[in-house]
Amino acid sequence: MPAAAFPIEALAPIEPRPEQDAFSISDLCAEFSVTPRALRFYEDEGLIAPERRGTQRIYSHADRARLAWILRGKRVGFSLAEIKEMIDLYDVDDGRRIQKQVTLARCRDRIQLLENQKRDIDAHIAELQQFVELLTSSDSH
Repeated sequence: MPAAAFPIEALAPIEPRPEQDAFSISDLCAEFSVTPRALRFYEDEGLIAPERRGTQRIYSHADRARLAWILRGKRVGFSLAEIKEMIDLYDVDDGRRIQKQVTLARCRDRIQLLENQKRDIDAHIAELQQFVELLTSSDSH
């Protein structure tokens, strides 16, 4: 899978680096606090596609942007399959319309799921607090 130019401004803005044409695995590991193993895993999963020069991997601006997207997506709970789908939709020649629609829908679904989980957690906490109060009040009797 060739790494297409992928603007990331909508989901995970990163500082451009016009002075640097390519990035080593060490550059990206240091910048994003990831391990070389993680980068190789994302490559194996088809999420990034560095150029190979012998055994050396050379990452493009697109790979760097994709990595930022991957890490941001993981932080908010998207699966790698969901992240790959959203990134790959950039290649659809429609001015990113479908990519934006799919990403917005996935984000809204994720927000709803998290809000539901938060309500459940709040209910569990309240129930546990009531139980603690019941147990501590029975100690005084």
